Amino acid sequence: MKLSSGIILLSSILMSAHGFVATSSSSFTSSSLRVATDPTATESELTEGTPVVPLNGAGRPKRTRQERLEAASKGLQVHVVGLSIHHASVEVREKLAIAEADWNSASADLVATGSIAEAAVLSTCNRFEVYYAATDAREAMAAVTQYLSKRAELPVSLLRQNLFMLSSDDAVWHLMRVAGGLDSLVVGEGQILSQVRQCHLHSIEEDGSGGKVLSRLLQSAVQAGKRVRSETAISKGSVSISSAAVELSEMLCSKDLQLPFSEARLAVVGAGKMTRLLLTHLASRGLEKITIVNRSRKSPEELAEQFPDVEVDIKLMDDLWDVVANADIVYTATSAVDYLVDKGLLEENGLAGGKPLMLVDIAVPRNVGTNCNELSNVVAYNVDDLKAVVARNTAMRQKEMIEAENLLQEESSGFCGWRESLSAIPTINQLQERANEFRTAELKKCTRKLSHLNDNEMEAVERLSRGIVNKLLHGPMTHLRKTESIEGKQATLKELSAMFRLDENDNAGRNGRRRN
Repeated sequence: MKLSSGIILLSSILMSAHGFVATSSSSFTSSSLRVATDPTATESELTEGTPVVPLNGAGRPKRTRQERLEAASKGLQVHVVGLSIHHASVEVREKLAIAEADWNSASADLVATGSIAEAAVLSTCNRFEVYYAATDAREAMAAVTQYLSKRAELPVSLLRQNLFMLSSDDAVWHLMRVAGGLDSLVVGEGQILSQVRQCHLHSIEEDGSGGKVLSRLLQSAVQAGKRVRSETAISKGSVSISSAAVELSEMLCSKDLQLPFSEARLAVVGAGKMTRLLLTHLASRGLEKITIVNRSRKSPEELAEQFPDVEVDIKLMDDLWDVVANADIVYTATSAVDYLVDKGLLEENGLAGGKPLMLVDIAVPRNVGTNCNELSNVVAYNVDDLKAVVARNTAMRQKEMIEAENLLQEESSGFCGWRESLSAIPTINQLQERANEFRTAELKKCTRKLSHLNDNEMEAVERLSRGIVNKLLHGPMTHLRKTESIEGKQATLKELSAMFRLDENDNAGRNGRRRN
């Protein structure tokens, strides 16, 4: 009987909260009875099915629930700053190049500036890009630029001449095109998708700085790249940078060396991924013999096992100049930061003015100095020279590019819609707070009438009041979560704010703070 009287008195709570009860009959249609009262539960409902990446990497304490909510409420926007083969020369790109093992440390340095919430680095032979999420775009841009200027030892004025900068939807669209292979030197090449995937995996590592928004973006980009390659013919017959190098040397062999490509003696310096791709494309052209120069024998021996039809002669770096002297075409693909071959070294080793020699450098930083071209018998090419080789490939794939862009647009819109959904968190928090204010205020009014209840019975009344509020709030939250388009989401947020007079509550709070 005592408890029943408490239940009856709760009806006054609903009547006093008529501002949201009376207008909610058309919206509260959910059959589910559970709504989290914890604000973070609301956040997880909005992003159901999405893995949440904690921002608690090495050296950084895990953020509290309130801090995570505040970060999401501030509206992190995605930005990208970088340079690529389309915008900057190889001389500038190599100064900014970062080895994959150092991507996370560079990202952590950027986040440590305090202007950037999340960051991820993508550094390849053809591009260097920093993806980051921040609330103040101008301040974050300045922090990134200063960091890159210091790292590359280049003045900001020179750096800005080579950098491209994109924000919000433009940054999202750029990454989608990168992952899809549409922004590559060789349209449709597959290596970049693997590199974007590695960028995503590093961003969610313990010492990564990807965070919730950026890691979701990178994950969406990888998914988009996979769709493009499986649902279009964009990668059919496409080539990697290594293949473009083969095409270049094959195309210019007669002109530069006065002999057919099939008769040229080939050598490659380095035994990594690029060399493996190089051998794949050379083998498809009937390669029978090649010399590989490397610091150790292990990697070349593994390559030799992968290409049993090719005779692989393995040499160590001590034999580099003997190999160069006996070769007609030398490909270089090492991670060395200094030149392995330049004019002075060629002259020093007696290779100046002798038989014709072609050097094809596909490494960044470069392995071959441009001054090699000053020697009458030497022609040297680097990754920038591959543009002419692949121009025809781009023209041949125009139709596939259009289809690919349609697919990428779907994935881009999906991410942008998810990102926009995060803007609903402040509204839902306000809604929960307003409802809870009504609940606690009405319970306080009834305290004297409920004084005859013991502690257990009062706790039951408390739980019941929370349950009623949760049921009432579930409908608007479900409706907001199911709104798919960005425009629809914004309209729903406006509707809820007006329906529950949230703006009035905010204004009253601000006025109260001013008076205090």
